[in-house]
Amino acid sequence: MREHDFEPIRGLPGDLPAGETILWQGAPKFWLLAQQAFHIRAVAAYFAALIAWRAASALSGGESLTQVLAAAAFSLPIALAGLGLVTLLAWLNTKTTVYTITSKRVVLRFGLAVTKAINIPFTVIESAAVKSLDQGGGDVALALKAPNKIAFLHLWPHARPWRMAQPQPTLRGVADPSAVGAILASAMQAELPIEVNRTVEGARERHVGAPHRHPEIATA
Repeated sequence: MREHDFEPIRGLPGDLPAGETILWQGAPKFWLLAQQAFHIRAVAAYFAALIAWRAASALSGGESLTQVLAAAAFSLPIALAGLGLVTLLAWLNTKTTVYTITSKRVVLRFGLAVTKAINIPFTVIESAAVKSLDQGGGDVALALKAPNKIAFLHLWPHARPWRMAQPQPTLRGVADPSAVGAILASAMQAELPIEVNRTVEGARERHVGAPHRHPEIATA
């Protein structure tokens, strides 16, 4: 039996109530999650700098080329192990994560040792921000209405970076964030009595809610 075979519906903790339908399901792209959440490029740069420093120290000490190469090679297994661990964590998080948008809520199912399923009804979503990344794909971050709050560590790595005081659940590294944002906006518009207007501000397109604090979807 696989880890999530107990789920009545993939990615959901229970059967859908009557009248609720799944509109979209997806998961993070491995390379995007590895770069954006696990900072694999920064880890690689750190180990490269460490190896270069060891080689430079040996060279400045007057050691032979063989000794310089040996000094640099000494750190290589540690570097490979560190990068391998980060890569494995990113891959496992990709494989165990399912994002779901239904006609009434957003559900984040994730977790390695302990599986979590976080239900976010449309009624508690204040706004959503769509961010496209240069590497392709992007994030859809959800700002929650006060006093609703989910701890950053409880969400990580599925949280908007640097929003510690008011953590924002985030669909990270999805293949087409603009399409996901559009699905979410349409679903919320159908479920809640809101009016959504679209305006363009320079290079940024925003879906702005009506003045009485309805949700907004912003696309960067």
